[in-house]
Amino acid sequence: MKGRLSGRPSRALSPDPAPARRIALAPQVILGVDPSLRGTGYGVIRLAKPFPETLAQGTISCPATWPHSRCLAKILQTLREVLSDHRPEVCAIEGLFFAQNLKTALIMGEARGAAMAAIAEAGVDIYEIAPRRVKLAIVGYGAAQKIAVAKMVQRLLNLPQPPAPDAADALALALAHAQENLRPGLTPLKKI
Repeated sequence: MKGRLSGRPSRALSPDPAPARRIALAPQVILGVDPSLRGTGYGVIRLAKPFPETLAQGTISCPATWPHSRCLAKILQTLREVLSDHRPEVCAIEGLFFAQNLKTALIMGEARGAAMAAIAEAGVDIYEIAPRRVKLAIVGYGAAQKIAVAKMVQRLLNLPQPPAPDAADALALALAHAQENLRPGLTPLKKI
């Protein structure tokens, strides 16, 4: 009490510096992955002003003549190279959707597993985002067409032309993750 009256700060009233250290910084380099056996899209962005910077983007294409095992190996190998080159701090991967064809769902799961193995091997945290949530975050409409997503990604990243569809979806995943970190919603992203 005497300390308060004399103007000296009390130990109990002094601000605790620990909360400032507990606040985690938002990731600055984000990898987005849109898995598919024949065309896995990837995109790496760095958060910057006035626009996020695109570090890498592309599609891991596998011909229809390749066996599944060769496609899975290519997905794994390519993503290892992307991870090594750009060192992302976090990954956003497209969440599972319920396909009517069981065989298609299993094949998609295999491609997703190969991608996740490479990412987990690099020690990068993986977050799953539902396709509708990505479209809502990027375009403002959960059932937006691929071309609308690509054009909005082009605009948000200040790219000279729209990216290829699979790469655009991957970049949209990275952008949606960045938006979620800047303003956390009621439903947090699902960490895998």
